[in-house]
Amino acid sequence: MMVHAHPDDESIVTGATLAKYAAEGAGVTLVTCTRGEEGEVIPAGLAHLAADRDDTLGDHRVGELDKACVSLGVRDHRFLGGPGRYRDSGMEGVPSNGRAGAFAGADAEEAAGLLAEVIREVRPHVLVSYDENGGYGHPDHVQAHRITRRACVKAAERAVPGTPWQVRKLYAIAQPVSVIEASIARLGEEAGPFTPPRAVSDIARGTPDELVTTRIDATAHWASKALAMRSHATQITVDGARFALSNDIAQEIDAVEYYTLLLGPGRRRPAGEFETDLFEGL
Repeated sequence: MMVHAHPDDESIVTGATLAKYAAEGAGVTLVTCTRGEEGEVIPAGLAHLAADRDDTLGDHRVGELDKACVSLGVRDHRFLGGPGRYRDSGMEGVPSNGRAGAFAGADAEEAAGLLAEVIREVRPHVLVSYDENGGYGHPDHVQAHRITRRACVKAAERAVPGTPWQVRKLYAIAQPVSVIEASIARLGEEAGPFTPPRAVSDIARGTPDELVTTRIDATAHWASKALAMRSHATQITVDGARFALSNDIAQEIDAVEYYTLLLGPGRRRPAGEFETDLFEGL
């Protein structure tokens, strides 16, 4: 099970992993916390979907997410608490952070309880979300991390009605600093129609290499990830093997994805040696 904040997050940072495990026959569930109502619309032809216009952008992004799930082979997708229960908060420090229903300001215990209900129903062995920084600091990503960790505990509590379930492994999505740096070097040579990145912070905060435990090589599913990213046309511009978000900074579409094991069985490995399966040790 993966827990993401907005439509498109699942494809950009975990799309290849989702496609790989779905293709291999694993039960794959995607939980999305908001409909992405505050996303910045890139194409001029879709400008009428801009945020705060009767939330038409959120409705449209639900359709984009449906298409992406088809491309990734994800058959079980849910919105946390149902579509529209929580609203996209927007980037840190913007007025929409304080809007009624914004996910970042929601009761974390209540949201964790809703996620725990899904966990007890689906009974996933592995749960994936963000690190404590939310990958790049978005308040909804930080909240998703917070409620996911809490939901793991609540799902296993016998005092809670329903069948308790112990998640065996919990992961945070990781973007190793060294991998980003290598990508920046390549994109400096050929960024296509986009602006070349100059620093790690142009792409993400980056995860210190020593914290990264797991490397999932889903190269065989690169095309599925790229197609899923194309589905999110309001948020992502795809050009061959590169893409850009609303900041127009080039990134590579990479089907090798990384994670940090937060909870569960694992073993110490030499520097540079990774776990290669999210289910390893189970």
